[in-house]
Amino acid sequence: MKNAPSILALLVAFAIGGWLTYQYFVPRQNKVESASVLLEKIQAVAKLTTVEGTFSEVYNYSEYQGYFTFLWDKKVLVRVRATVAAGYDLEQLHLEADPLTKTIRMSALPEPQILSIDHTLDYYDISEGIFETFAPEDYNRINQRAKDMIREQAEKSNLLPAAREQAAKMIDLIRFMVEGAGWKLEVQGGGNGIG
Repeated sequence: MKNAPSILALLVAFAIGGWLTYQYFVPRQNKVESASVLLEKIQAVAKLTTVEGTFSEVYNYSEYQGYFTFLWDKKVLVRVRATVAAGYDLEQLHLEADPLTKTIRMSALPEPQILSIDHTLDYYDISEGIFETFAPEDYNRINQRAKDMIREQAEKSNLLPAAREQAAKMIDLIRFMVEGAGWKLEVQGGGNGIG
């Protein structure tokens, strides 16, 4: 029992030495992130989004060559979620006000179009062969193809007809406000039936 204080001091010294060694000599994982964000251009736009659609797809990409595919193949399963905005480019719209007759003349709206696609990709089940791996160009191509597939599905869906229907309601609202102010709205031409 006489040696108990010296053993305790030795254990404390050993613990402090181990802690100091860990603090100063064990390599630490440091994460470094940097970004340079530059505003390249500001451009005035006149676009009217009348509807948005939410789309989801699972995209399966695989690439393989000949025999022994475990050596050469690469494949990935991607879930794509996207919000697609449809509406009108109002730069093609012509407005003219005639204060003498209190008439606003408006050209018919152009055909609705897809204005933007905001999408995210979640990569699942990435498998690469022994001699084949995914390069950054592959991921960029997969990203672009997934966006193209969303655009194709959006164009086949009822999104554009819904945009046209919503635009007709908006023109009725504009007509109501214009007539409420004592003016008249004339929508001229156009084969899309909005007016």
